[in-house]
This record gives sequence, structure tokens and C-alpha cells, in this order.
Amino acid sequence: MRFYSGFALSGDQHFFDPYLKHSDYTVAGFSYGAIKAAHYVAESHERIDTLQLFSPAFFQTKKESFRRLQMGGYFKDAERYLENFLTSCFAPAPVAPISLGSNDAESLQELLYFEWSSELMDSIRSKGTRIEVYLGLDDQVIDVAGAREFFLPYATVISIRRGNHFLQEPL
Repeated sequence: MRFYSGFALSGDQHFFDPYLKHSDYTVAGFSYGAIKAAHYVAESHERIDTLQLFSPAFFQTKKESFRRLQMGGYFKDAERYLENFLTSCFAPAPVAPISLGSNDAESLQELLYFEWSSELMDSIRSKGTRIEVYLGLDDQVIDVAGAREFFLPYATVISIRRGNHFLQEPL
């Protein structure tokens, strides 16, 4: 299995163990990593049976002012931005121990401005790859309703009733 981590994260795969298909023919990604995973599958010539997208970065319904605010916050103080970002990812639960990976403004811009398209989804499905999308209904990071509406025609969409961005439910 190939796994792509979320923005500025590393070692976040364990959060999704209850859902992950541990197979040589599965590609998975979380948030920003979902974008990378989808592109990998679309461009790959190898056998991939399942693409699992966990809380895929879905901001295409957000206003330009939202994107500018995010980028401005990152440029002003990247460390504080990441701290606030992680708090939002885990809300309403406390932030769990997580390893930070590399991050830069280009990656954040790619995440915020990426647009999921029917062409990308169709190219993945045309290879015979099954797409699964997992969404936490209490996710405070992405547009969950917009993501659900977009992905439903292309994927099996699994909704975690009280799940946050990491799909965890508060205790």
C-alpha cells in the first residue's frame, strides 16, 4: 500500500488504520495527500484496485478571500499557522501527538487552489480503480457537504457521523 500524508505532516497513516486496506494494490491519501494520491493513480501504469481518500482537501467552494487569508496567515507566521491548522484538524478533540513534515507556501497554495474535476475522477475509474472517500461530518477544515456532493457520482462515500478531519470521534 502507498500512503500520502497530509500537508506538513508525516507518519499520519496510523490515524486511518481502521479504514485502510493494506494491499499492494491500494493507494491512499489524507487531506493534501489525497490530491497526491489521486494524481499518482491517474498517471500510474501499474495495477491499482482501490484509491482511498481520507478527508480530501476540498476548498473549491471557498471564496478567494478565504484562500488569501490562509496564505497570509502562513506567510506572517508559519509556525503559528500550523499550530492553528492542527487544532482545527483535531477539533473538537484535543490535538493528538503528530509528526510534522516539510511544508512550504507552494504546497499550501496547491492545496487551497486545487479543483477536483470529473475528468480526474473518470480517468481513475476508467482504469478499473475503485474510489473510496471518507469524510468526518464534524470536520472543521474542508467543505464536507461540497465534497460529499462532488464525490458521490464517482466513489463510495463513507461518512463518519461525529468524525473530525482525522476521522476521529470525540470520546
